[in-house]
Amino acid sequence: MDVSSFVLLSHEQALRRQLDVAANNMANVSTPGYKREQALFHEYVEAAQEGPVEDARRTSYVLDYGAVHDISQGAFQATGNPLDIMIEGPGYLNVEMADGSTGYTRVGFVKVLESGELATSGGQRLLDENGRPLAVAVDQLALVKITSDGTVMAGEEPVGRLAVTGFADENLLEVRGDGLLTGAGGTVLAAAQTKLRTGGVEASNVEPISETTHMVEILRSYQTSQRLSADLADMRRRAIDRLSKLG
Repeated sequence: MDVSSFVLLSHEQALRRQLDVAANNMANVSTPGYKREQALFHEYVEAAQEGPVEDARRTSYVLDYGAVHDISQGAFQATGNPLDIMIEGPGYLNVEMADGSTGYTRVGFVKVLESGELATSGGQRLLDENGRPLAVAVDQLALVKITSDGTVMAGEEPVGRLAVTGFADENLLEVRGDGLLTGAGGTVLAAAQTKLRTGGVEASNVEPISETTHMVEILRSYQTSQRLSADLADMRRRAIDRLSKLG
């Protein structure tokens, strides 16, 4: 296999990675709070000692570098539950992970546990500004509501305020599944910086038509690469045939 084949192979591997990411985006088009992913690639240049011409001494390959998230906000998706919330603007709700650490989510399905503690639909307890779970007295459960700045009310009495944490670079957060993320370096937003909308959650920000178009473009690029590979193989066969006749 010569250099041209290796270059085409690196390109096809990058296209496969792009297709996997696009397929995952399409699979999560209806997942609340999901942020569209985009594959990220770097150029890797290999310098050779010799070459027929100067330009032939440098070979460029595609290197899979990772993925970034489109952090644009999804649309409001009404649920009919007055406790469900959507964060309008940046930030993540703070939740208690199974190991006791703090996780983050934008999936605002909220329920009240039998203990009176507020939790996500997955059972992770929601935390306040001081990193403690928010609990409501059992006899006040029917009176619970959440205001636009995240304050949890039991009737007319404030119980605490939901912690909403912002990050300078959200792409540094690690995805843990089920809408949960982990990371460091976040700052709890003040009440004036927090804006919640109740009665629904944030929908996925994946645009199905755009994503489908992107998948078609990837497939066409792969087909072009396959044709180039076949043409190169045919060119080598013809060269070998001609050289064999010279002998």
